[in-house]
Amino acid sequence: MTYELTVGLRYLKSRRRQTFISLITLISVGGVAVGVMVLIVVLAVMSGFETSLKDKILGINSHIWILPQTPGRLEDYQDIVTRVAALPHVTFAAPFTTHEVMLVAEGHVAGTIVRGIDPGRTDQMAELSRHMHGQELRPLLEPPRPPDGPPASPAASRGIVLGKELARHLLVFPGQQVMVTSPLGVLTPAGIMPNMRGFTVTGTFDTGMYEYDAKLALLSLHQAQDFFELGDAVHGIEVKVDNIYRVREVAEAISGLLGPAFWTRDWTQMNRNLFAALRQEKVLMFIILVLIILVAAFNIVSTLIMLVMEKHADIAILKAMGARNASIYKIFMLEGMIIGVVGTVLGGLGGLVFAWNLQTIAGVVERLLGIQFFSPEVYFLDKLPVQIHSVDVALIVLTAICVSFFATLYPAWNASRLDPGVALRYE
Repeated sequence: MTYELTVGLRYLKSRRRQTFISLITLISVGGVAVGVMVLIVVLAVMSGFETSLKDKILGINSHIWILPQTPGRLEDYQDIVTRVAALPHVTFAAPFTTHEVMLVAEGHVAGTIVRGIDPGRTDQMAELSRHMHGQELRPLLEPPRPPDGPPASPAASRGIVLGKELARHLLVFPGQQVMVTSPLGVLTPAGIMPNMRGFTVTGTFDTGMYEYDAKLALLSLHQAQDFFELGDAVHGIEVKVDNIYRVREVAEAISGLLGPAFWTRDWTQMNRNLFAALRQEKVLMFIILVLIILVAAFNIVSTLIMLVMEKHADIAILKAMGARNASIYKIFMLEGMIIGVVGTVLGGLGGLVFAWNLQTIAGVVERLLGIQFFSPEVYFLDKLPVQIHSVDVALIVLTAICVSFFATLYPAWNASRLDPGVALRYE
């Protein structure tokens, strides 16, 4: 251990006449620790929120949509599905329909989106079945017919799967019926009449994202085609890829394969504003919370300035014994860095522990205070997500140490310029 570090460590020890300086030192360490801890926790929550939101969106939606240039019916889609599925990085392609409808059940009404999907696509069913709590989705969309006994009612042979929150809003359970009403209507001799048909709720899904659980219902593709009189046409083709960050590359390959009659939309385009806002908010929160560390840095500056004033005689004696200006500079710089590093380490450990247990802590506080911090109606998700990125933690630690380092420069430079003769004149 060099003598500069030894002297710096001794100056940090509490003495009777330096109690106030020692208190300021502890406050400085605590300020750095709190700043680092808050930064880690906040960025972990924001990273978790972004990742969880992305997983929820891509868990129920596809990575790429293929749509005809002229909106409406897409004929002869089977050949397109086969050609697109053969492209590199494409895991599956499947036809779909989407419609805005009104659901009515026991006097309760809800506007929703009904998506028609092909139950024969086992790869697509496997993706969606993850939200069915262990149930298979295909039998729910195509209820089996009774082998004997009286024939089932038409509604009993038509299954519809609702989001958990949508079923809760309508107060329906599996086995009950809902009336699906299309605003487009059908042409009859009496004029345009609303298109209405009864369906049996065969199950519910739970994505964990309130927006989907409250506004989405699933039908089998042939039921949707029959109800909305599409014939053998669909609205588009959904595609999933093996790497969500290669969607632009795959979308360009699809456009080149199908030509100008079709256009594509990938998940980054459909949710561009949302994820751009999340990234921007994360950067702004980092900049704002760094101010906490800057406040702690001012405490380090004041601590070192007061310590330099207290140690005038000690500095003069060290210079008289042959200590160079660089050594005096190093003593006080090391002292400030020790404060910053200790605070950073304590804050880093505290932030990691707090972030790992944040869900439990939030649950305890909600039960004690009887409030809800994280409402799914507002934040889309049903629980507080946390994801710690090593890059974020490293950036926070590096920022805290750099701020602490710059906080030591002026007090250390001021101490190194001290004239021994002037300092010892009144001693």
